[in-house]
Amino acid sequence: MSHVKAGGTAKNVKDSPGQRLGVKLFTGQKVKTGQVIVRQVGLTKRNGKGTKLAANYTIHAAKDGVVAFKARRVRRFTGKTVRRTEVVVE
Repeated sequence: MSHVKAGGTAKNVKDSPGQRLGVKLFTGQKVKTGQVIVRQVGLTKRNGKGTKLAANYTIHAAKDGVVAFKARRVRRFTGKTVRRTEVVVE
């Protein structure tokens, strides 16, 4: 007979590193073309003038300038309007 009990299977022990999401440059900061302004999952912040949206919803600067965040009203499919933050490079 064995002297050591059988080890059970371990659950919930896998862990993955953080994705480093969030706002990288804030209002009033200078930005160069191609720099990342916001990394996000889904469209939590919209892209405005002077910015472009990547396939993974990352917002990049399309030109040199200064970052600004503006609140704008967006119409949903149901007709309801909601406030959303728009990222702009001026």
